[in-house]
Amino acid sequence: KFCPFWGTTLPWLAFLYSDACAWGHPKSLNQREDVRNCSTSPPYLPVTAVNTTAQLTALREQMLTQNLSAYIIPDTDAHMSEYIGECDQRRAWITGFIGSAGDSHYPALTASVGRPQSGHRYWTQAERQMDCNWELHKEVSTGHIVTWLLTEIPVGGRVGFDPFLFSIDSWESYDVALQDADRELVSITVNLVDLVWGSERPPLPNAPIYALQEAFAGSTWQEKVSNIRSQMQKHHERPTAVLLSALDETAWLFNLRSSDIPYNPFFYSYTLLTDSSIRLFANKSRFSSETLQYLNSSCNSSMCVQLEDYSQIRDSIQAYTSGDVKIWIGTRYTSYGLYEVIPKEKLVEDDYSPVMITKAVKNSREQALLKASHVRDAVAVIRYLAWLEKNVPTGTVDEFSGAKRVEEFRGEGFPSFSALGCSFLSTSPLPSPTKELHRKLSSDEMYLLDSGGQYWDGTTDITRTVHWGTPSAFQKEAYTRVLIGNIDLSRLVFPAATSGRVVEAFARKALWDVGLNYGHGTGHGIGNFLCVHEWPVGFQYGNIPMAEGMFTSIEPGYYQDGEFGIRLEDVALVVEAKTKYPGTYLTFEVVSLVPYDRKLIDVSLLSPEQVSAPQHCLCFSLAPRLSGLSTPLPQDPLPLPLPRGSTLVVSTGTHWASLPCSPETPELLELSSQTSMSKPRQ
Repeated sequence: KFCPFWGTTLPWLAFLYSDACAWGHPKSLNQREDVRNCSTSPPYLPVTAVNTTAQLTALREQMLTQNLSAYIIPDTDAHMSEYIGECDQRRAWITGFIGSAGDSHYPALTASVGRPQSGHRYWTQAERQMDCNWELHKEVSTGHIVTWLLTEIPVGGRVGFDPFLFSIDSWESYDVALQDADRELVSITVNLVDLVWGSERPPLPNAPIYALQEAFAGSTWQEKVSNIRSQMQKHHERPTAVLLSALDETAWLFNLRSSDIPYNPFFYSYTLLTDSSIRLFANKSRFSSETLQYLNSSCNSSMCVQLEDYSQIRDSIQAYTSGDVKIWIGTRYTSYGLYEVIPKEKLVEDDYSPVMITKAVKNSREQALLKASHVRDAVAVIRYLAWLEKNVPTGTVDEFSGAKRVEEFRGEGFPSFSALGCSFLSTSPLPSPTKELHRKLSSDEMYLLDSGGQYWDGTTDITRTVHWGTPSAFQKEAYTRVLIGNIDLSRLVFPAATSGRVVEAFARKALWDVGLNYGHGTGHGIGNFLCVHEWPVGFQYGNIPMAEGMFTSIEPGYYQDGEFGIRLEDVALVVEAKTKYPGTYLTFEVVSLVPYDRKLIDVSLLSPEQVSAPQHCLCFSLAPRLSGLSTPLPQDPLPLPLPRGSTLVVSTGTHWASLPCSPETPELLELSSQTSMSKPRQ
């Protein structure tokens, strides 16, 4: 039989060679109909389970040809992407478990067993979709996977893997552990799942690759190339080339976009930028004549982009390294499939490439663009929350239809993670609701919406938690303490070059004070029409120090298993702080403009400083911005010095205001179907 395992951090599918389990049996008395039960004889499978016997049998045959005892299948692509395209969804095809966009789940298959890991809500989804060829395991760590492999395969056994789907760190971890136990990790460049998948595997995307309009680019691609080459010359090891593997690196460098990855404007590509040439590896047929001209692809000078076939990257790297060269790589996003063909003496290694580091700091143009996208997005989210307040009491809205509705208000965006009450479980990231797995929204429970949009000028990400009924005292306290953490971190002044993980505790202190906590990161970077989770900015281990011009989310939360979840996420710009005495200090400028829920705030817990925190009370003329994306950037916002306790009545046909819901600020009024605010919302 087979058992996969996946998790929210390092998921894999390990495949052990053995006999497959039987398929399909009637359910027994008192058995849940929506999930499988493999402990009964015969086992019970719901109608949603996928029969994987045929593909597993075929994969087992491929393993035999390679003399493998096990085969590891990462749920990623050759670029270590967070979200992956249909053609890379091998985990879903081999196990039947679909998961959700942005999950990180890796199954491992051996000759006898396999195993997966996941967050609580994914466990139920997996039990509904997998047949009894698979066993579900819920532990998450490379060490646990290796321990399990060692119990399943004999001494001298060979564990196969596709090197293009392994990061360098993952390869090192597995290789050392298996070698120490007298097992061998074997690199196989032809993916065995793809061989079995055959003609049924979705083809590589072929949508056009296009250049951004100049109005939406912070710098020209020529300026960016010159900048990176300058960094190469200044590097003490004098690399002759930079290899870019992450999809957003190439997209950013050339101001190019496409749609290969769901909800992310990327395209399958690599770049080898040398001191005398620019080589872009992609499908040339996808470039229009205008885009080819934009890239100067018809010439051979140092500022002309030479297009080469995407599949030739490994051979081209191997050929390039035959000369007197050095290649600068970012190890976090370079696959082992490329790393293994570069002689170690010709490598210049950093965690992140110079493009990834440069991209993290937005110039003034990029800052203005990203701020403008948050104005536009705030309108959509406020309209959606007002629509919910009107329609949830009628009993006609569920998590799935709500997520679809917010996308309608916003237009195209990445998936909305929306959850109600006990639908949001544990500290795991939320899965997107589906037609099969969702709940009705109720006025008696909390509702958490984590969503965002992709706009020409920027990517947005925001989370709000609301309650349409009467929250409990504990819910109000938990919400207020999460809000305090958001405010305290947003207002923090700290020395320049401070790592985010050093100050992250300020977002948790109000929760820690009463014995509460949350189990996810406090924030991540965000891009200009690029990644919603843009590394290496943020508050986690491995993030780079904070610098002026970076954008990061600030998103503390609290989750009561089986009852409710709270998260308040804003996006903030790192700016220079004004201090009494000389020195280089930084702070945050919040650019998110969606109010908090006044009903959930316990005023007594707020300090005077938190009550008087800078208010997001800005007014824009939004009419021209609501009709399309390619509109002029907003003028400087007009501050509204509104008296505390006042009520602001606004029409989006003329002006719209985003007001924070701290205890004494003006009330936000509901947006009606005629796009005007007519009655109190909170």
